[in-house]
Amino acid sequence: MNGHAGRSGSGEIIGILGGMGPAATADFYSKLVSMTPVHSDQDHLRAVIWSDPTIPDRTEALLGLGPDPTPWLLHGCRVLRKAGATVIAIPCNTAHAFVPRIADRVGLPIIHMIDEVARHLVTLEPPVRTAGLLATTGTVRAGLYRQWLGPVGIDILLPDPASQDEEVTAAIRAVKAGERGIAAAEPLRRAAMRLVDRGAQAIIAGCTEIPLGLAPGAIPVPLLDPAVVLAQALIRRSRGYAARQQPEPAA
Repeated sequence: MNGHAGRSGSGEIIGILGGMGPAATADFYSKLVSMTPVHSDQDHLRAVIWSDPTIPDRTEALLGLGPDPTPWLLHGCRVLRKAGATVIAIPCNTAHAFVPRIADRVGLPIIHMIDEVARHLVTLEPPVRTAGLLATTGTVRAGLYRQWLGPVGIDILLPDPASQDEEVTAAIRAVKAGERGIAAAEPLRRAAMRLVDRGAQAIIAGCTEIPLGLAPGAIPVPLLDPAVVLAQALIRRSRGYAARQQPEPAA
């Protein structure tokens, strides 16, 4: 491949449906930029970001305590499509509970973050057979990770109800409120260590706020960030798309 073949000018345009929450959206785009192999500005991927913090709380909707966010999610995807996006990424784990409601109505492919996590986990060495999940109560109740990881032979360990409420949920709320210190980090570390003590060989940071509070070095097993996995999938897809657009060499 020559020096220009990998450039994204002929590649896809990534539509990022964000605002859930805004800090997680900014963190995801920062990860996408930092992980993309480049030599210049022109090598980066083209992206459109729709960050809508008015999208109703996904967990409250799943628990029957708030409005259905589906109309907001569908509108956001359509905004991205009109802006030129050719593929949709949703850096919010809980929002994926609503993806089946919008997937056939968007008119663009949606890269499913939790499916990508399942694909990634089965490639790890040594093999991971049991993973602990730190996530919103909505994600836990919806069984999203169990749905996608069960078929590939990976068991999921969940925090007990007290740990879920007092450590995981409290820490997620702290991050959403702008806290990045010990108020978020220590409850998440304690919750993760409880899962490790029960046999978790890896911890899935199954809410995009969790990596903003819990550092990988804080626990003795791998901390898997689904936002990183999603970014990797988008980079692979865009590079493959760009390569397919290269003209055939002259005979």
